[in-house]
Amino acid sequence: MKIVEKSEATGTLAEYASNIQNGAVIVTDHGSPVAALVPIQNADVETVTLSTNEQFINLIERSRSRAQTEGGISSQELRKRLKASTEAVAEQTHAPEPPIRDV
Repeated sequence: MKIVEKSEATGTLAEYASNIQNGAVIVTDHGSPVAALVPIQNADVETVTLSTNEQFINLIERSRSRAQTEGGISSQELRKRLKASTEAVAEQTHAPEPPIRDV
């Protein structure tokens, strides 16, 4: 791990990133950490982006809390409800057309 004071960080981002295999690079401002450059393994851009998105994290926390207090449904029940819902939509979209009358 390397700690770099922001005012003394004269290297390029590429230079810091090339040494990341030796551990994280922590950037400080007057000794307080303000940023970190860390190695990422087994994650895509979307995963990394969401894992640092405060709104998404809050949404997940609210959902988990609600599931604990109100309960939830099993994956089997969810599949059952989705199947019933998709079948109902299919019936509506494939309803027989009204007969044509001769005038």
